[in-house]
Amino acid sequence: MLFMVIETFREGNAKPAYELFRERGRMMPEGVEYVGSWIEISLNRCFQLMKTDDAAKLQEWVANWGSVVEFEVTPVVESKDTGALMNRLIDDEV
Repeated sequence: MLFMVIETFREGNAKPAYELFRERGRMMPEGVEYVGSWIEISLNRCFQLMKTDDAAKLQEWVANWGSVVEFEVTPVVESKDTGALMNRLIDDEV
């Protein structure tokens, strides 16, 4: 399952998160896969795509970073999969 993770750096300061990353790496438990990330130009937030079949492991990862960032986590589905579903639903209506 894919999760869009929005990290807001505490007090608008990205530096503590980058220091922690440099010291300890991603701190991901086994079973959580980092797909990619994007940083807001203002350096206030980071958007990460993560993959796991065990939400509890994602919670563990979130807990590892809670001292430097606040999290919003949303399960997501790839657009191509949603497009296929919508096409089936549309075809069933015809």
